[in-house]
Amino acid sequence: MMGSTASRGFSRRGLLVWCALLGSAIAIPARVWAALKRPTTAFGATALDQAFEELGSIPAVHEGIRFTTPDIAENGAVVPIKIEVDAQTLPNVTKVYVLVEKNPNPMVAAFYIPDDTDVYVVTRVKVAQTSSLFAVVEAEGKLFMQSK
Repeated sequence: MMGSTASRGFSRRGLLVWCALLGSAIAIPARVWAALKRPTTAFGATALDQAFEELGSIPAVHEGIRFTTPDIAENGAVVPIKIEVDAQTLPNVTKVYVLVEKNPNPMVAAFYIPDDTDVYVVTRVKVAQTSSLFAVVEAEGKLFMQSK
């Protein structure tokens, strides 16, 4: 029986190894690509104005951004937020950022939006202490925001 498996040229174990290697080869470029796009300096900022500077400028307030979060969170470790963008008034959104004013590092999330996509982001963020939260949207190379 052992000779028949060897004569086929592979075993189940060998097939699993090849599948694992192929999966790793596909996953590594995705991780590298994501790391290159990550605004590392903005995530490392320790003040809100520094984070805005790292993103490029202080965003202008825009009514096309609907930013929803509780006025008072039950648990600061998991504060729910929702960001929606009206594509009619603010088209071609490429990025969405979430910043928390009094966190040790204000930038808490970055989302990259594919072309021709309706922007709808729902997540939870950690808020160190009661402070303003900002939804920042990049569209056509400019920054816009709403705060709560």
